[in-house]
Amino acid sequence: MIGLAKQHLNGLQRRDFTIGDALVDGDWVSGDGRESIIDPATGDAFADCAACHADDVRVAIDAAERAFQVWREFLPAERATILRAWATLVRQRADEIAVLVTCEQGKPLAEARSEIEYGAGFLDWFAAEGERAYGETIPSHKRESLLHVRMQPIGIVAAITPWNFPVAMITRKAGAALAAGCSVIVKPAPETPLSALALARLAVEAGMPRAVLQVVTGDPVALAGPLLADQRVRAVSFTGSTQVGKVLIGQTAETVKKISLELGGHAPFLIFDDADVEKAVQGAMAAKFATAGQDCLAANRIYVQRRIYARFVEAFAASMSDLRTGHGLDPITDVGPMTKRSVADKCRAHIDDALAKGARLVIGKRSSNLGENYVTPTLLVDANDRMLIAQEETFGPVAAVLPFDSEQEVLVRANASEMGLASYLYTNDLRRALRLSERLEYGMVGVNTPSFTGAPVPFGGWKQSGLGREGSRHGLAEFTNLKYVCFGDLAA
Repeated sequence: MIGLAKQHLNGLQRRDFTIGDALVDGDWVSGDGRESIIDPATGDAFADCAACHADDVRVAIDAAERAFQVWREFLPAERATILRAWATLVRQRADEIAVLVTCEQGKPLAEARSEIEYGAGFLDWFAAEGERAYGETIPSHKRESLLHVRMQPIGIVAAITPWNFPVAMITRKAGAALAAGCSVIVKPAPETPLSALALARLAVEAGMPRAVLQVVTGDPVALAGPLLADQRVRAVSFTGSTQVGKVLIGQTAETVKKISLELGGHAPFLIFDDADVEKAVQGAMAAKFATAGQDCLAANRIYVQRRIYARFVEAFAASMSDLRTGHGLDPITDVGPMTKRSVADKCRAHIDDALAKGARLVIGKRSSNLGENYVTPTLLVDANDRMLIAQEETFGPVAAVLPFDSEQEVLVRANASEMGLASYLYTNDLRRALRLSERLEYGMVGVNTPSFTGAPVPFGGWKQSGLGREGSRHGLAEFTNLKYVCFGDLAA
């Protein structure tokens, strides 16, 4: 019997979206070998992609260097026209790209469709932002002089992207770099190459010049090495684990590359007793279970003030009981599989550790009859800070609820992490909201909302959650150099 993934892929109008050839120097390259692409819901191989090697990357860098000299001379408006055309094509093919994302990554089809719209928004945003890359004129400290500061493209950019948001993380990085005038080499996660290659096909159709955007697929260690070692690659943008991010910092030091990192999260979700409990439950559901919890913004520690603790747990459990787990291509699915077995195993380890240390299981079970990559949505209550789930990012559909008594207490507990990406706060006390949003040691704070990302937002974290920002005007700056020019002796 043909697998569910292959059934859906066979129904695509764009059959070339299932061809996993890499894009190197404007050519579609099949590679010396092929790597299987696995449906995480079933474990079945449904397609394959090029297994590029270091020589392919060197060819790509040579081509990117030539392409940069051409692309940087395009007017910002000309680059913007191509980016907007790319965004239009992505939206036109959104339903088909969503099938690719679900087959590769596992998330429900509706979530995949939303990600593609989210990703297209970055192309539109940076198309406009590139036209607003204003410099400065500085009041001179020297007589008869004029001082200018300009933003110029940094050069070749390596974009190393993750498997949890395989479309949006490419457009957020590449959209900014391309708008700035850089050429880009994308290295997608090995689990999700087809969606990246579909984006590349549409970029070519939108009029992207040869080798301005390239995509190499295959083993991440083998392919990242040449990108990091070559001094012509001037910037690296990476989304992934903090552990890998630290390695990249060391490897980019030799050539002093500009590096932007969006790394792990461990988001606290604070609910005070003056908050609307129903809205807090809805917010916690959205912040915990989107992408099956495989999101660096996912609520990992849900702190609830003791006076409303029992009410929240009861209402949260009721909402969780309605979640349906299954294949992302099934329209009734709310929570798909974990993309990788290692992620599922970590979730189960966190559950076991929490139960051993006194947590109470309200919803969930140790194993799923759907397969080894599935983790049943799980609610653990009466958790404490000694448990692994309170100390590490779980990255799955396991919700831990911890009671607290005072504002000062929960602030200390929320900040007791080397991760500092996102945090959430639910309260109807305006003074408290202002105090805590100031004092929470996180790059992003959502007050009475689980949703705060988007193209205009400077996305990024503090501490070991990363360096730099993506999105917003700050995201464009990651791929530019400032050049100061002093015009002297103007009286001559």
